[in-house]
Amino acid sequence: MKKILLGLSLGLFALTSCEDAIDLTPQDRVSLDDYFKTGDQLEVFSNPLYNNLLDKEPERQRNDFYLTQTLCDEMLGGSKRITPTNAGSGGWSWGNLRRINALMQYAPEKCEDKAAVAKYTSVGAFFRAFFYFEKVRRFGDVPWYDRELGSADEALFNPRDSRELVMTNIVKDLDFAIANAPRKAQEPNNPYRVTRGACLALKARICLWEGTFRKYHGISLEGHDYKWYLEQAADAAKKLIDEKEYKLYSTGHPSTDYRDLFVASDANTDEYILAIRFGAATAAFHEAASSTLQPTGGTPGFSRKLVNQYLMKNGDRYTDQDGWETKLFVDQVKDRDPRLSQSIRTLNYTRIGKSEVLAPDFQATCTGFQPIKFVQAPDADGQNIDNKRSTNDMPVFRFAEALLIYAEAKAELGTITQEDLNISVNLLRDRVAMPRISLLWANANPDPYLQDPRFGYTNVTGENLGIILELRRERSIELVMEGQRWPDVLRWRAGYAYDQDMGGVYFPGPGEYDFTGDGKPDVVLYGENQAKPAVGKGVQVYQIGKEILLSNGTYGFTDYHRSQLKTKAPWNDARDYYYGIPIEDLSLNPNLVQNPGWDDINRGE
Repeated sequence: MKKILLGLSLGLFALTSCEDAIDLTPQDRVSLDDYFKTGDQLEVFSNPLYNNLLDKEPERQRNDFYLTQTLCDEMLGGSKRITPTNAGSGGWSWGNLRRINALMQYAPEKCEDKAAVAKYTSVGAFFRAFFYFEKVRRFGDVPWYDRELGSADEALFNPRDSRELVMTNIVKDLDFAIANAPRKAQEPNNPYRVTRGACLALKARICLWEGTFRKYHGISLEGHDYKWYLEQAADAAKKLIDEKEYKLYSTGHPSTDYRDLFVASDANTDEYILAIRFGAATAAFHEAASSTLQPTGGTPGFSRKLVNQYLMKNGDRYTDQDGWETKLFVDQVKDRDPRLSQSIRTLNYTRIGKSEVLAPDFQATCTGFQPIKFVQAPDADGQNIDNKRSTNDMPVFRFAEALLIYAEAKAELGTITQEDLNISVNLLRDRVAMPRISLLWANANPDPYLQDPRFGYTNVTGENLGIILELRRERSIELVMEGQRWPDVLRWRAGYAYDQDMGGVYFPGPGEYDFTGDGKPDVVLYGENQAKPAVGKGVQVYQIGKEILLSNGTYGFTDYHRSQLKTKAPWNDARDYYYGIPIEDLSLNPNLVQNPGWDDINRGE
């Protein structure tokens, strides 16, 4: 038993951290009888959940759209994805659930303030749904626990419950939270605290994920089918639309509004439904700017696969043009969807509040498509933004995602109408002055690029093929760097996307290249047997094959990851949509069963 408790102390049955506001055991602090009695105590007890469970840097999640110096393990596969050893590692940690279940159990028993009980048990239900969603997404079937467990509890050795049981309970928790959480206007700390809007947004996200996951993975279980989950997603998103507590941020400036939403120090209360607070007032900062500006920040860059998805500003498809694959940067990025120039450095780019025109810095970006989303002015909030002190709040949920969820759920159900598009994704198009999506045209003219095995989705079929592809385009562009690409790859059964093209900017060979649109060289490349050319101030110079790698040797697309890709394992469709349960946890609880393909810790096949 001692060995069991030692291992599980790292997971589900861990005592709360010494950093937590209260230890659930009496010991030298405060007894259970003295706590959970007031709204203030419930608030203090629930506060750590925000910090412990919400992703504070979603913009830095690596994937096939957002590449960095080192590819992520999920992309490299093989021996890079191994079964964890230690109990409670690799995402199989359960300590936060104990706090959640304690809040849900003791608040109604001990607090006489019924309004406070409703508010903070809704917070608990929200985070239990959030917690379990992450577990299902990572492992599939997991044990369901909705009460606090003791060290001698037989439930410690429960097997994994069915996916349907867990997902049904998640939806029940969310429905409870939606019914009891405060409205936006009732929560003085919105958008930094759980509200009804956040609960609806989480339900919409989870149910869209589960519905599409089951559809594309062919999962049929006793209970609800994939359509039920898609209907729940559409219903939750539609409530957010109809209740009109939120709207898209827009000042009527399509060339800057998208950018400005993400660089403001304070979360926009119209569009941000739930956000994480940063800035001087809280002495909390992040690295969204420095990671894209400094050579030591990981050299992030968009893949050309994503950049090619942005439409022309007149609504035409960029990839319908002759010669689109080998266009030079200036021609590639001009006259595109305005969100492109508000997401990466393009023509005439300047830092906010500055006048110096800057080309992409190839020492700070591995593809040449250098991100600027979340990059504030150099002195925002009085901080040195270039030195790891970004102050802008980070979104957890925003209204734009709800619009995308509504349209996608309806499209996957086969019930979408033009009016559905008009009240959802076409509002996103309106913000940036892009032509609206036509349902009839999209389905009559599916995009060949988005179906191409080299760049797109090969397992979308049916009468709504065209609109589903267009909605995936819209989602990829609107939510880029917001932590949604990996979950999308999983639920669409699109792991093959991680085996697709990883290239960046195209160079036809040695020479001078304009990246700002002024006709003057910003980047000069020279060959292996050439002398390094003399250039003007500020011009970047790189030797092909040594300082910059191209896909065809002396010409082609930037190919920074060539050596990594040589040892990359192909996506394993039978294994890689889940993660492995740690070996020690399997030993401690013999009733647990490992996920398929994860039995060998040294899987290097």
